[in-house]
Amino acid sequence: MSRRRPLPYDAVVFDMDGVLVDSEPMHVDAMREVLRPLGVAYTDRENREFFGQTDLEVFRALRARHRLPVDEHELTRRRTALLLRLTRRRTVPMPGVPEVPRRLHAHGYRLAVASSSAPELIRATVDQLGLARELREQVSGLAVGRGKPAPDVFLETARRLGVAPGRCLVVEDSRNGLLAARAAGMACAAVPCPATRHEDFAEADFRLAALLELLPILLR
Repeated sequence: MSRRRPLPYDAVVFDMDGVLVDSEPMHVDAMREVLRPLGVAYTDRENREFFGQTDLEVFRALRARHRLPVDEHELTRRRTALLLRLTRRRTVPMPGVPEVPRRLHAHGYRLAVASSSAPELIRATVDQLGLARELREQVSGLAVGRGKPAPDVFLETARRLGVAPGRCLVVEDSRNGLLAARAAGMACAAVPCPATRHEDFAEADFRLAALLELLPILLR
């Protein structure tokens, strides 16, 4: 009788927006609502440009580009407050959520969320999904300084989990997220969402059509 080859992963690290929740429309709406009173029409092209970056990084770039009179910290605060209100009303789980994290947790994987969103927004979203027990480690790009494609948020997540980066599998929906995972020395499963299906995921270890396809890979 042949033995099953053990998988090389001890931890699974989920991006949040576009992987666990279908939040892209909500995030774009919030950005436009914050910028509209300042006379800025936030475009879909700009939105694609900033995938994976923190609000501080995005607003810093937009402030320079449009000469905004409000600093990036205040703009981040306004957008986070708006998104918290919207999250409580409009959280839409992606297909496979909460089933996939719950089954992986039950199977013994260490799990975490690594997102460019603000810490309080990550907490609110995880609570809305009913996954606070499974996703105890929640790491925000705002807490580490640089958003994706820099590897900082993933390296901090591995440190908190107590797992070597090479033993982590990241689940991402954007190319910037994929590049951040690779820069951190982690494997990556790409699950593009509608907003990122056009992006290049050639370096991904797995390319999945839906999150549920992760289970046959990890529960062998």
